[in-house]
Amino acid sequence: MKNLNYLPAIILTSIALSLSFTGQAVAQNVDFGPLQPLIGSWKTVSPGVDIAPGRTGSNVGEGGTAVEAFYEIRTYEAAADAVNASDQSLVAIYYKLEVFRQRDDAKFHDQRGYMIYDQKNQMVYNSYCVPRAVCVIAEGKAGKKMTLTAPSRGIGESTYMTENATTQGFSMTMEIDEKTLSYSQTTKLNIYGKDFSHTDAATLEKVNE
Repeated sequence: MKNLNYLPAIILTSIALSLSFTGQAVAQNVDFGPLQPLIGSWKTVSPGVDIAPGRTGSNVGEGGTAVEAFYEIRTYEAAADAVNASDQSLVAIYYKLEVFRQRDDAKFHDQRGYMIYDQKNQMVYNSYCVPRAVCVIAEGKAGKKMTLTAPSRGIGESTYMTENATTQGFSMTMEIDEKTLSYSQTTKLNIYGKDFSHTDAATLEKVNE
């Protein structure tokens, strides 16, 4: 009977190993289309450029044009598949993205999301959230180079953000190669009572498979 005490540990170990092998199988056997090269870790080759609205009391003034050099680290990993409305089949890659100021290494942007591929319809979706109580879905035709744009209902945000710093639109163009990833994106805001185009652009290189 004493041997039974080891059963829970054995079962948990077996489950963990099974999940680990399943995750590897997903990465190796699922067709992620143009998203396949993303799986791995990435870092900026040289500083990117962030153009954002200045804060109250900043050097550029409230709503002024604040330019910040940055570097970022991204990790993509195979996630799961899903079927929508019994018709649309999707596969997803989970990612985390952290952005740091070049001048002092302070993190000023954190993002979690999924890159999603629809093979049948050749569509790609970028579904992500940032810790400002804002979530975005952008979509576009799949390809090595693609432009993903938020549809009319593709942005969700808190009541506070709607009233004070609402996101009115989002679009990004990204180009994916085996070892490099380039992107530029524009987030259309209405903040401090006026419209502002918040832009980011950078090139990253793969540092780990």
